[in-house]
Amino acid sequence: MPEKITVLHFSPTGGTRRAALLLAGQIASQVEEIDLTLPQPQEKTFTPQDVVLVAGPVYGGRLPALMVERLRHYTGGGACAVSAAVYGGRAYEDALVELDDLLEAQGFCVTVGTALLAEHSIAHTLAVGRPDAQDAAQLAGFGARIAEKLDKGDANAPQVPGNRPYREWAGMPVVPIASDACVGCGECAKVCPAQAIPLENPSQTDKTRCITCMRCVAVCPVKARALPAQVQDMLAQKLAPFMERRPENELYL
Repeated sequence: MPEKITVLHFSPTGGTRRAALLLAGQIASQVEEIDLTLPQPQEKTFTPQDVVLVAGPVYGGRLPALMVERLRHYTGGGACAVSAAVYGGRAYEDALVELDDLLEAQGFCVTVGTALLAEHSIAHTLAVGRPDAQDAAQLAGFGARIAEKLDKGDANAPQVPGNRPYREWAGMPVVPIASDACVGCGECAKVCPAQAIPLENPSQTDKTRCITCMRCVAVCPVKARALPAQVQDMLAQKLAPFMERRPENELYL
């Protein structure tokens, strides 16, 4: 088992982080975190002795463009990488192959790929409560197999599903809006990854910057932010068929 693993995660509502840390804790005894949602990303160069787990949420079958932009501040330097596309139960489509391509371009040696489950950030009844105890048990098995591959020094890249060119995804056409319940506390503005909410007027949202990551909705202390009701209803209908099954985490060695 490696002594240490560094987790780079873009996790606006926390699900991606939880899934990534569950897996990382089974791969190495010491886990360090780097939060890619911070407006001012760090710059760091890894070495061949490092093991890094990079986890991002799936938006429309792709990685968030903001995560891609921030991940380019990190240089792999030959470090072994475990990639994790974290999705809300619908599909992860091209997100994992996109992540692997990006990591390789940044100088990481992608050794393992995973697709992990987390509660959907908009339709919360999809993959509700995940990662759960069953996921934790499954990821413990994944971690043991990953650690074994790393201990052997096996740097062969996994074959992961996905298409090149990647599917088109222009983002959600709507953004969360604030109701009259907004008290102007500014908590949402302080933590918005895209800096799309002005601190001096937190009831507003800059539609040109917002990535509909739902962090503002998750952190609002008075539940004043939400997507328009008609959009939520439309998504619930579209995603209803996916609620009839339990997708499982996937491992690519």
